[in-house]
Amino acid sequence: MILLNLLPHREAARKKKREQFIASVVLAALVGVGISLLAFSWYQATIYNQRAINALLDTEIRTLDQQIKDIKGLEAQIAALQARQRTVEDVQADRNQSVHLLSELAQQLPPGVLLTKVAQTEQLVQISGTAQSNEQVSDLLRNLASGSTWFSKPELLESAAATMALPTKEQRALFNFSLRAVLMRAPDVAAAPQAGASGTAPVTSQLP
Repeated sequence: MILLNLLPHREAARKKKREQFIASVVLAALVGVGISLLAFSWYQATIYNQRAINALLDTEIRTLDQQIKDIKGLEAQIAALQARQRTVEDVQADRNQSVHLLSELAQQLPPGVLLTKVAQTEQLVQISGTAQSNEQVSDLLRNLASGSTWFSKPELLESAAATMALPTKEQRALFNFSLRAVLMRAPDVAAAPQAGASGTAPVTSQLP
């Protein structure tokens, strides 16, 4: 007996292939959508984590900036305190400077020299007086340069001949002089070598 298939088998095969193709496309689309969702989720998580890290870094930077400002403020306060301390130390060191000035002048003054004026501007001292000879003026300069621990850089500004009338109506020749020197401060005197230990200091003279 012969069996004949009268159904449209070719149409059925094409339909089946079409359905398989559509199923494959749908499956591929679903897989693609799933991968896209996974990638999107991963990127979103990465962005979220990076933003969290950035926020933490910003917080730390602001904290460090504030700490730097506080440190600068402390440094300014320390500098002000150090300046104030130096001022107090300078005042304490210079408290007895006038005493040292007068005492040193009395010790270094040669016989025959009379001082008429002593003026101090900061550390510069200007001395005016009268001497019986130019040699005595030179001796005073030499004493201030090499024999004094409180004076340095003595310099003769002026030495002019003059006369003085004595009670016996005689005339005596004198020399009016003016000089200046630097008065050392107490810390510098303490740190300096003793007078004469390192030779004689130079004397600037303008004697005729």
